[in-house]
Amino acid sequence: MAIQGAANNYSNLTVTPKKESMTPPKSTSLGQEQFLKLMTTQMTHQDPTKPMENGAFLTQIAQFGTVSGIQDLQKSFGDFASSINSSQALQATSLVGRQVSAPGTKGVLGVGGDITGDINLAGSATSVKVAVTDATTGEVVQTLDLGPHSEGKVPFSWDGANSNGVMSNPGVYKIEATAYVDGKNTVLETDINSKVDSVTMANGANGMKVNLSGLDSVDFNKIKQIL
Repeated sequence: MAIQGAANNYSNLTVTPKKESMTPPKSTSLGQEQFLKLMTTQMTHQDPTKPMENGAFLTQIAQFGTVSGIQDLQKSFGDFASSINSSQALQATSLVGRQVSAPGTKGVLGVGGDITGDINLAGSATSVKVAVTDATTGEVVQTLDLGPHSEGKVPFSWDGANSNGVMSNPGVYKIEATAYVDGKNTVLETDINSKVDSVTMANGANGMKVNLSGLDSVDFNKIKQIL
């Protein structure tokens, strides 16, 4: 009987669990809600004899909205830039092993191959010519006479034969296009067709590079055409 009485006494006891702190972490930045509360308080305690100061509150609202909008815009541009970089990486890697057209003054002559490209002609010209020079020795091996042309792209092709009709050795050759434009002998820009060996991804301040077979690398965004 004594044991039963003790059990009844213990049954009346209760345990109160320890309450954990529910204090939210302090914010280190001023949010929109806090800003509006601060502004409302400021308006409540303003000098009623100077109602024109209300314009300052409107300026503050505009400034806050502008800053908030810029932050959202920066995030959107960041996401957009990441998407563009990923897309460019996929496009660039698909170029490996293919021929592309890019601005340049040098081309690679392969065994039994040729050097092709386009001349960028800004206006009508007479006597358009292409001089092919050995990049190592500086010797002019062939001159192509393309005749007169109107404004636009003028394609050219060198089959590797020198001025004597003998096939030149494989290697790198310099391409220089000239023409008489408005009566003046003018050096023209050329786009050379080359094979892509590999691609170097963007790294910090350096953008994505396309490494051309036997030549220097070019910026990915300078590729004119995929052949």
